[in-house]
Amino acid sequence: MTERRAGDRVVFERGFPAHMMGIDGTWRRSCIMEDISETDAKLTVDGSVEGLNLKEFFLLLSSTGLAYRRCELGWVNGDQIGVNFLKPNDKKKKAKRSETQEAKT
Repeated sequence: MTERRAGDRVVFERGFPAHMMGIDGTWRRSCIMEDISETDAKLTVDGSVEGLNLKEFFLLLSSTGLAYRRCELGWVNGDQIGVNFLKPNDKKKKAKRSETQEAKT
């Protein structure tokens, strides 16, 4: 398999325990962070991700929930997923792009 992800990566030999949680708080899954970069991460998910809204969710990095990243699904391969980190202004940029595309049609 060809590595498509770019950037400096930190690989955790034994994985780093974390949790995924829906933006609205309606679901939560345990996961192991296998590696991470400034822009994305690879997770091994405990249980199925089928039926979960993975368009946008939180990756909780601490037991208190004070350390987290807002994410979107990048790819799925069995129990492993790739997540892309969203920056605070990414949502505004996406909305603006959608408005611009609608105006062109």
